[in-house]
Amino acid sequence: MKPTPDQKPTPPARPRRQHMRAADREQAIIEEAVRFFAEHGFEGQTRELAKRMGITHSAIYRYIPSKEALIERVYEHVYLSRWKADWATLVTDRSRPLEARLTQFYLEYVEQVFDYHWVRIFAFSGLKSFDITSRYLAIVRDEIILPACAELRVELKLPTTGEIPVGEREAELFWGLHGRIFYLAIRRYVYGTTTPEDLGPIVRDAVRAFRAGVAPVLKDILAQGES
Repeated sequence: MKPTPDQKPTPPARPRRQHMRAADREQAIIEEAVRFFAEHGFEGQTRELAKRMGITHSAIYRYIPSKEALIERVYEHVYLSRWKADWATLVTDRSRPLEARLTQFYLEYVEQVFDYHWVRIFAFSGLKSFDITSRYLAIVRDEIILPACAELRVELKLPTTGEIPVGEREAELFWGLHGRIFYLAIRRYVYGTTTPEDLGPIVRDAVRAFRAGVAPVLKDILAQGES
């Protein structure tokens, strides 16, 4: 029976995938898990994932031993694979002003992470206390935030981080910049609100405003001995 005009045709079930190599089958499971968790969160059941793929539930566990292991593979596939090793070098390249370095980093960063699956899995992870969020933010802190704090000290001719260690208030200045830019992704992919299509000018404005206003604040923090 054909659907009436006000009915949507029922999409055909996905055909079972046969005769795939083990590595290809495993990769297909991971890629579908990324889409599945982005839509349903980590409460989504692997049984539903298997049904969605047109395979048996037990087939998933022939390739990946547990749901926790599957989530770990999703983390590697979505997050670690998009982190560029040269970003840490970029932030510490003193041949260029820090504003230029931060601008380039965030322009490249939004290209990598402003993605439906990336952002929604990140949000679901934080809500369900999976360590994807905390592990990823530790990378951001160690490779971007803390090095940038040290570089700003050098540029402003302030005591080095060896003389006065970076404290919470100082680090939060840079987390504020990071959060300002990432919040655009939350608005777009979690809240579903309108955000600028071209993020380049927004990133440049954010970094420029940060660099223009951060110096007196940082100097006061260090003078008060509360970095």
